[in-house]
Amino acid sequence: MITLGVIFGGISVEHEISVISALQTIHAFPELKHNIVPIYISKEGEWYTGPGLTVISNYRDMKKLLSWCEKVYMTPVRGDFNLYRYKTSMFKSKVVTKLDVIFPILHGSYGEDGSMQGLFEMIGIPYVGSNLRACNIAMDKIATKYMLQSTGLPCVDYMWVTDREWFANKEEKLAKAEKIGYPLIVKPAALGSSVGISKASNAKELDEAIDSAAKFSERIIIEKMVENLQEINCSVYGSYHNCQASVLEEPVRTGDILSYKDKYMSGGSGAKGCKIGGTKSAKLGGKISGSKGMSGSTRKCPADLPEDVTKKIQQLAIQTFKEMDASGIIRIDFMRDSKTGDVYINEINSIPGSLSFYLWEATGKKFIDVLEEIIDIAIKTSAEKQKLMLSYDQNIFAMGGGTSMKLGGAKH
Repeated sequence: MITLGVIFGGISVEHEISVISALQTIHAFPELKHNIVPIYISKEGEWYTGPGLTVISNYRDMKKLLSWCEKVYMTPVRGDFNLYRYKTSMFKSKVVTKLDVIFPILHGSYGEDGSMQGLFEMIGIPYVGSNLRACNIAMDKIATKYMLQSTGLPCVDYMWVTDREWFANKEEKLAKAEKIGYPLIVKPAALGSSVGISKASNAKELDEAIDSAAKFSERIIIEKMVENLQEINCSVYGSYHNCQASVLEEPVRTGDILSYKDKYMSGGSGAKGCKIGGTKSAKLGGKISGSKGMSGSTRKCPADLPEDVTKKIQQLAIQTFKEMDASGIIRIDFMRDSKTGDVYINEINSIPGSLSFYLWEATGKKFIDVLEEIIDIAIKTSAEKQKLMLSYDQNIFAMGGGTSMKLGGAKH
């Protein structure tokens, strides 16, 4: 039995979705399979642990819930895998528990963008999912486009600006955007869950869309909207040398683009044709609005596509997974022009909503089996990293090197 710290919540507009995804994951494990330690990060950035965090109905009253929990922290000291109490007494140890593996299920800023992965790398603790670099690429839509272009993977025409650049040089930037051609899609460069995304069909709408996106990100991406849009999602899990793609899904949207409401608040019965498993409402403490996360949105699954198109998209998904050096579970969102048949990679989710468990169950994989495999990958990856040489066992100062260097302004 391992002690698995599941971290969720966080300082992000996707905070609530993270809570849902984490509880779906926690309750997928059979009782006594592992010692699971829930670690909730509040919207203010404070860390808490306690059994009450695993019941979703408790989140209706955050003040009461947190009063039942202990405030905790970890240190950035290499090799220190302990979870510590903020407050101790003569009857309690300062250490709550020692963690063996961390499972970050943090969507959006300060969790899915490589921030937490950097902390785990500093500590040296095994953690589930993609590394700092892969997470950062996936979270930053501009970096994603650069990676896709440099590796020959298909993406739509685009440009990016900062909010200051747009408002300081509007005519120049507007002309550049209009060369791409309306309709355009405007997005914050570093957010997910369809937050801050707008369609623009003319200059006035483009200006309004930039203003909306600027509320969430300084850097903004403007891209060509695919005509006759068919959105297709595919999940990939595993490691670089051993990964596989899921069945494809086609989310059902209510407008021109898939909205936050379509994803999480549609109230649909979930994936048509996808078995929705892995979570038990009794364990989750009853249903609340949106409690199914991504698994509750309306979709066609499998997507209604010719077999050759399905295979092409799955191959592109695996190639993307490898090019970004991903690990664990990711989801790649594609755009397809249903008339021309052209396929483009839209976005990469390094920690997808609900961990895309519904896609894996539709593929014929039990969610618990996928979870156990990616935990095993995390442990093996960490062990392999420990074998790498991180520094030379030499002291150049003791050998006389560097002592003649002039230290800018310092007097010796």
